[in-house]
Amino acid sequence: MTKTFINIGRLIQVRESGTNILRGAMMADVPTIENAWMAVENGLISSYGSMDDFAASAATEIIDLNGRMVCPTFVDSHTHLVFAEDRDEEFVMKIKGMDYQSIAEAGGGILNSARKLQKMSLSELTERASLRLQEAIGSGTGAIEIKSGYGLSMEAEIKMLQVVNQLAQQFPIPIKATFLGAHAFPDKDKEKYMSSLIQEMLPEIYSQQLADYIDCFCEEGYYTVEQMSRILEAGEKFDLRAKVHVNQFNSIGGIEKAIEYNALTVDHLEVLSESEINLLKDSDTIPVALPGCSFFIRIPYTPGRKIIDSGLPLVIASDFNPGSAPSFNLSLANSLAAVNMGLLPEEAFNATTYNAAYALELENEVGSITEGKRANFIVAKAGKNLNSISYNFGVDWIDRVYINGELFSKPTI
Repeated sequence: MTKTFINIGRLIQVRESGTNILRGAMMADVPTIENAWMAVENGLISSYGSMDDFAASAATEIIDLNGRMVCPTFVDSHTHLVFAEDRDEEFVMKIKGMDYQSIAEAGGGILNSARKLQKMSLSELTERASLRLQEAIGSGTGAIEIKSGYGLSMEAEIKMLQVVNQLAQQFPIPIKATFLGAHAFPDKDKEKYMSSLIQEMLPEIYSQQLADYIDCFCEEGYYTVEQMSRILEAGEKFDLRAKVHVNQFNSIGGIEKAIEYNALTVDHLEVLSESEINLLKDSDTIPVALPGCSFFIRIPYTPGRKIIDSGLPLVIASDFNPGSAPSFNLSLANSLAAVNMGLLPEEAFNATTYNAAYALELENEVGSITEGKRANFIVAKAGKNLNSISYNFGVDWIDRVYINGELFSKPTI
């Protein structure tokens, strides 16, 4: 039976099929229907319009929203959701004055997560990741990317991607998997690990069809541009397009190399030069900002205002991980983008919905209220509007979440 939601105060992000990714000034536009209705059939948005033109049908279930706002769910294009345990002890180290690199040198950071994950079983990792994903969906996320990268061994990286695969089978939202074996080096023999990554891990991942993308942390003290180049080239041979970490702390040429390999996205960009912005303008590679990371480890924010004013598209993701961004809440990411990056609420919302779908090649499934797309949407609490998403930082403005047209039950933990 068709479900029809009526008396929607504002139906937000209504777009026709075929609209391209939003660039520059276009990002300030969020098409809206006031006093609207929306019909859902077989889990998809089938039609919508103004209540002035609504005609009820006996063959539909009517759900009266009493003037509440409806908008598409968020799309989170960059997460590290599969991990063994929180790293809250490192949080205290940060408060005491240690920076990201110092904590890593003291045995913390990525290698700390890897040691814990390697000891944990597939079933326990899946159970813990499942609880996190339920909470993320309850906070408004309706599509997500999940990376490996806390394994740093053949067995553990495969295990992580198997967890992601199980989540994709268990949950009703689109889930993309990214192989991030090149997150850090597990020991001093870097060439040995590079050989394992390229000659052993990648063929096995391809054999089991465990990943959609390949990633690399290109940064001083982690992977050089030359090493990233080798990894991305190997990924191409196994049909894995690049989504890479670059320019978090330093600009070392990673953006130029990522563009050369036709990377789908370049993520972080806290350090970004004018020349690199111009390189991105001449490419199809999408810039992705991670304001939660900037907030938590107290580093500069991606120059989102400058990126948009340069005519580029922008995506915002959570970077949810146990060390540098322990929050999957994209409402908070909207607030951080507005307050610290100078984005309008409309721009931040477009960066976490419509444009974010492009960062996962899901633009035909999610990210807007469009006929034929999944009926993944949020019903706001009474009195809330688009500005509320950025304005009410840390406040739950969501009344309920629908996934494929069905009410999603927030977990009780």
